[in-house]
Parts: sequence; structure tokens; C-alpha cells
Amino acid sequence: MQVWSQPDGSIGSTGAEGIYLGDTRLVDRLTLDSPHADLTPVGVHRASAAEAVLRTVVSADDDVVDPLVTLERRRTVDIDGVRETITLAPTDERPRHLRLRLTLRTDDSPMSWVKDHRRGAHPSAQRPTPTPTAEGGATWSTPGGATALITASGFDAAVTVDGSLVVLDAHLQCPPRGTSALTWALTCEDAVLPVAGLAETWPAAHTRPGPPGHAADERAAAARLLHRSLQDLESLRLHLPGRPEEWFLAAGAPWYFTLFGRDSLIAASLLLPLDPSVAAGTLRTLAARQGTHRDAATAEHPGKILHELRAAGMGIGHTHLPPVYYGTIDATPLWISLLHDTHRVAPHLGLLRELAPQLRAAAQWLLEEGDADGDGLLEYLDELGTGLANQGWKDSGDSIRFADGNLAEGTIALVEVQGYAVAAARNAADLLEELAAAGNGPTPAANRAVDTGSADLPQRLRERAELIRARVHERFWCEDELGPYLALALDGRKQPVDGVASNMGHLLGTGLLDAAQESHVVRRLLHPTMFSGYGVRTLSTTNGAYGPLRYHGGSVWTHDTAMILRGMLREGFTEEARQVAQGLLRAAEGFDLRLPELFSGVSADEVFPPLPYPASCRPQAWAAASAVPMAQALGAL
Repeated sequence: MQVWSQPDGSIGSTGAEGIYLGDTRLVDRLTLDSPHADLTPVGVHRASAAEAVLRTVVSADDDVVDPLVTLERRRTVDIDGVRETITLAPTDERPRHLRLRLTLRTDDSPMSWVKDHRRGAHPSAQRPTPTPTAEGGATWSTPGGATALITASGFDAAVTVDGSLVVLDAHLQCPPRGTSALTWALTCEDAVLPVAGLAETWPAAHTRPGPPGHAADERAAAARLLHRSLQDLESLRLHLPGRPEEWFLAAGAPWYFTLFGRDSLIAASLLLPLDPSVAAGTLRTLAARQGTHRDAATAEHPGKILHELRAAGMGIGHTHLPPVYYGTIDATPLWISLLHDTHRVAPHLGLLRELAPQLRAAAQWLLEEGDADGDGLLEYLDELGTGLANQGWKDSGDSIRFADGNLAEGTIALVEVQGYAVAAARNAADLLEELAAAGNGPTPAANRAVDTGSADLPQRLRERAELIRARVHERFWCEDELGPYLALALDGRKQPVDGVASNMGHLLGTGLLDAAQESHVVRRLLHPTMFSGYGVRTLSTTNGAYGPLRYHGGSVWTHDTAMILRGMLREGFTEEARQVAQGLLRAAEGFDLRLPELFSGVSADEVFPPLPYPASCRPQAWAAASAVPMAQALGAL
């Protein structure tokens, strides 16, 4: 469930506003008014990611000037619905009464249409028609199988139906200095949804992290950001129905409230210092849906980790993704490395032995399936032309740019993916050898070695890692007036795509670069053409296609900057990491301590707060999880 509204609690038909279940908007309009009084919003308090308190002053046609009468609307959202308690609270000695009318309109718009309705008319010929219930509520259903039931309780509360509108009328009466309340609730369900919310609390979200400090103290600010980010992450936790051990973080709200392999893996990796259980659930979830055969329509390959899971396909423009889609080049190496890192910090979880077959399959994919032309590099090409044209984290169709702004074509080998592959190949080799060694000597049957396939698989993985490393050094290095840097990719002709981009920063900490090369990368990323003062731009300001609000062509992505920051910490660039963390923290302060998915690349010298990206997810899993390396860099964790 998701509910998006104006600060006064109303829902209109603009942007993402609405009440959603899965990828369907069930309500696209909600208003509260009174026929005999003016309702003036005065404030909203966000108690948590699942609860907000909205306060309104009631101005009746009497001789009272002071705002002595208020309405408090306490709205909560849980895994199957939304509930709101509306309380009338006068503060003088006069009895009060107030008539209220709550109106909502039914809808069944798919998420893809809500995100970009300019592409055509509303997909539904007719809105769902609610019907009254015997208990005094109203119910309706959508063609896709979702059902909704609205009920009300309180003083003279009555629900009526008018076409696609559901109207709740109530008459609140309260004595002097007393209160009067009514409650409405919208309960929703959809049996075909592939994911479900988690009802139990997440302990990490309810422990205030970091040291105490003055409000202006940097460490205290980082700790507050971390605390709020963890609350947001709690609201993004999902699991597979009937399998509570297979839980993960949805990519983001509102557009990507489901399983995304890459996003969930990166978010879990960033959270690993705080809670390895997120990684464990994510690894299990994706292992259970690992590819088993080749399918061009879904981009599935044996051993491949999936990209996206939805109840129905997602279509935007010429892109039409099936409900289960594997079009990602980086999720598989990221899965391997997350298994490795989780096993190192939490071997008691037993994940290595549990997921050994999936590890071997992922390692085989790394060696055999991810390299399309046999040159050793991981690369991608959308075979049918209806999936994602780009299958790294910068997955928009116009993200891979030469320095002059021209687009790369053909098979693409991204530079950061080569770093992921080097780390994954070495990590897989270490884990497979550990599994093999565990069977030596007289051990109980439960501890005997897991079959890891051919005995030379670890050696082949290490050889592949060295081959990739050599290929990157041979083919990716470029130089301009500011010095050497790494191209963001090779194109279909094996030519360096020489745009200066943030991608090279993801190589820090992967073992692909030596110390001198890491210094080159760090210096370039902190140059004013790349570092905005708030974060690292996705593309240099010198690029022919640079735009500060271009999705992957000049904007700042929170997680992108945070992964670079984490790589700096791993390789000993502590002062540089601190500088980057300070920039992100200042950006967070401009976004009410809720870092968005992305924001404008306009320099911090020019604007505060940072200019928002209009359709950015907020909260978003890997953006919220970025608070962890930030807190580490600033001494708050």
C-alpha cells in the first residue's frame, strides 16, 4: 500500500497523488470539507514512514477570532490499507459541532500510465463503480483483481455512492473542551500480487544510531539522517507471499515498489555494517528466482539474477518489460559479492552452504553467459529491441555518451561492471575453495563439502578476473586536458565511449585499479566539472549532452555518490570521502533529511536547496541506505 497526498491530506489528479495497491492506483481523488466552516491547514507532522498527523484550524461563522477549534487527522498506512481518525478539539468553554464531508473517487490506473500519462488517454474506459454494503460502507473491484472496502465509524457517519464517488458525511459534536472523532478505513487486497508487505517491525529502524550532539554538529546531523533513512527503509520491506525468509527492500516509492535485483542488492550491501539480515533475505529471494534457461523475451540465462518482478508487465514508450525480467548485466556479480561479504561478517547465518548451488550457477554465468563475444568483458545487448536498451544501473536509453554527446551503439561493456566482475570472480573463487575445503577430514554429513562443479572453477574465475583487469587497462583509459580518466564503456566497435562519467568511481574498492590509478579517478571525480558540491554528477559538465536535470546525463544520484564514497573509504581516501559525505549531508538538509533517488547537478555555489528532479522516488532504497557510508565517513557510525 502507498498513499501520496498534498500536505493538507487531499489527493488530486496530479503527479503521483493517489492510494495504490501494488502497481494499481485505486483512488485518485480525496477531499475533506465542511459546508458551514472553513478548514485551513496549519501543519503536518510525519510521525513515521507509515503515519502522518495533519492539523487544520476550523473557522466557523461566529464571533470567535482566535483559532480555538482544530481538526487533527491521524493517517496511518499498513500492509493492507489506510486508516484515518479525524478528531474535533475545541479549546474554549463552548460546545461545538461540525459537519464534514469526505469524498473519494475510484480509479484503476496502472503505475506506468500515472508516471507518464502524456502517452495516451486513460487506459480504462470506465472507472470502477462502488456499491454500498449492508454494513454501511462501500466496495469496488478492478479488472485486474484488486478489491477495496471503505468503512466508517463515529458520530452520525454515513457512506453513500454517486457514480465513481464514495461520499462520507458526518456530524461531529463535542462538549466544551471535549473531543469528538470519526474514523474511516480503506481495506484493500489483491491475491495475484507477487510481493507482500511485512507487518512486523524492523529492529534496526527503531534504534537511534550515532552519537549525541548539538543540532549543528555534523555527526549528530548524520545520525539524524541515518535514523530517518532507516524508518523509510522499514516502509520499503517486502517479502514473497508465504515465504517470510525471502524478504528484501523494494527499489523505491512510488514507481518501483517491488523487487529489483540490482537495487535491492546494492541497498542491502550498503546496509551490511548495520544489519546483515537484509542481505540474507535479499540473497535468498533472488537465488530462488535465478535463471535456469535461455529466453530472449525475458533476457533470462542460466545462472543469471533477475532484474524486476511485477504482477503484470510494464510498458513505457517502445519498452515493454514482461512481469519477470532478467535484463541486467550487473545483478549477478553483485549477488556473488554480497554473498561473499555477508558470509565474512555473519558466517553464523549459514548462507554459504545454503546457497552454494546458486553460487556455482552464478559463477558459471560470469564465465560463460555474460561475455557475448569471447573477449572476457561483461557486456549486454537487448536482443529483441523491446527490453531495456541499457542494462547497467544507468538504464535509460540515452545514458551512454561519448565526450561530444553522441550516443554509443551496439554491444556495451560498462566500465563499472568490469569492476563488479573482477571482485565477483575473486570472491566466488574464495567461497568455492572454502566450500571444498570444508569437506576435508572426518566431518559430520551436514558439514561435508558441497558439490561446486569442476575442480578448476576457482582457478578459471581468477584467470577471468586478471583477463578483465588487463582488458580495462588496455582499452578504457583516456586522456584530456585534465589528465587521464576511464571511459564509461566500450561500444559495439570496441571503441572507448570517452564521456567523463561517474561510472569509473565504482571501481574503487573492487581490486581492479592500482593505487596510482585510484588517485587519478578520485581527483577527476572531485574536479568541479564532476563534483557539484552536493554529490558526483553522472556526467561531466564538459560533455556535449550535459544537462543538470538529464536523468543519467548530469544529475546527481544519491546512491551513485555513496558507492563512490564507500570506495574512497575502502581505499584510504578518508578526507576525500568526508568531503563527499559533507556534500550529500548538505543536500539532505535541503530535502528535509530524506535523500531522493536523484536531484539536479546544478552547483552548490548556485542553489540551495538542490533543485529536485520532478519524478524522483523519495524514499528510495539505495538512496536511504546511502546514509550508512555517509555516517561512517562523518564519524557517526
